[in-house]
Amino acid sequence: MQVHTVGDGTPEVAVVGAVHGDEPCGARAIQRFLETEPDVDRPAKLIVANERALERGVRYVDTDLNRCLPGDSESDQYEERLAAELMTEVRDCLALGIHSTVSYDRPFANVAYLNERKRDAVAHLPVDAVVDFTVVADGRSVELPRFVDIEAGHQGSAAAADNAYDCLVAFLRAADVLPGEPPAPDPDFYEVTDPVYKEPGRDYRFLGENFERVPAGERFATVDGDDLTADEEFCPVLMSSDGHDVLLGYRSTHRGRLSTLPVAGDEAESMTDGATDD
Repeated sequence: MQVHTVGDGTPEVAVVGAVHGDEPCGARAIQRFLETEPDVDRPAKLIVANERALERGVRYVDTDLNRCLPGDSESDQYEERLAAELMTEVRDCLALGIHSTVSYDRPFANVAYLNERKRDAVAHLPVDAVVDFTVVADGRSVELPRFVDIEAGHQGSAAAADNAYDCLVAFLRAADVLPGEPPAPDPDFYEVTDPVYKEPGRDYRFLGENFERVPAGERFATVDGDDLTADEEFCPVLMSSDGHDVLLGYRSTHRGRLSTLPVAGDEAESMTDGATDD
């Protein structure tokens, strides 16, 4: 793990890239930011998390780092030990995790257990959508009370690295690390309701568009050439034909603009203080 600190003092803000080694946009954005030798108003950490997987160009070495938080420092699995180290680094920080996807080209933010701190953070990111993954957040960074994620764009693309950099800068401005006004786009908010799993050995083809409404009764995918139709209206999130071995993606409900949502106070946390610090 690489941990870079800008500014003087103890950081209370962090940016985390390369949680998955086949998603290099976060590491590239961090490197680009460090090369600017930024003049900051308060300190921040820039973390390249899974160096070993990044060097190999694979999602993970032993297990998915973003599915095993808070980790185990005594584990025989590399990512479980790394997860415990990462938790130590971000424990007292408001943190932004940077990811990418094969299912969608434009950046969007991910949260779980939305509170005031998280809403303020994602409200100032240059994204069109915020997705609430509370129902499937077990072991993921967004479950933590001070952590939000972005999907920066298409995995491995130059555009994803550019989007990641723009989100990094906006996040640090919103956190008063960098001078300047961050954007305030008031993105649409989607609440994930359930995952759509694949059956092994079958051929799935997603036919819709992520974040575009699928009416009840409409075909949205095929399985071995047979239609999959919506039992009720939903909006697809992270759906793709071949982005995941066992998951087609997620169904979600559009809840309106982020600014209209009631949220819990910052005291609402999903993990104990001893295990956590997106």
